[in-house]
Formats: sequence, C-alpha cells, structure tokens
Amino acid sequence: MRDPHSTSIAAVPECPPEPGPLPGCPACGRPPERISWRQRPGEPVVLAFDPCGHRASSPAAPVLALLPPRGPAA
Repeated sequence: MRDPHSTSIAAVPECPPEPGPLPGCPACGRPPERISWRQRPGEPVVLAFDPCGHRASSPAAPVLALLPPRGPAA
C-alpha cells in the first residue's frame, strides 16, 4: 500500500526568485531566509540574519505583519 503522505519530487523550472517579505541584510544586502531577534531589558534589539550570519542592532523590536498568500500570476 502506498503512503498517502509521500510526494514525488519534480524539477523546478529556472526562474528568478521573487523578493521575499523580509528586508535585506544591512551589511551585505542579501535577502535573508530568516531573521532572528533577541532583546534584553534596557538594551537594543539584536537582529541576526541567516544564512549570512551578520548581526545588526535596532532601538525597537521589529513590527510583524501577516500578509495573505499571493494568488497565481495573471
């Protein structure tokens, strides 16, 4: 019996990646896959950009916003 949760891997067509919702790294300008942040009382927020590993500080915590998923291109 076949596993209903398994999927086959298909080749992805070559196309440039769409810009993501995350801002670019301030040190190198690359678009990050993830931004982690940490704040301790009385200290600025430390942002860590992955995968480049650069860090930046900010006086305030990042504003998080949820956007609806994009529909297919028209």
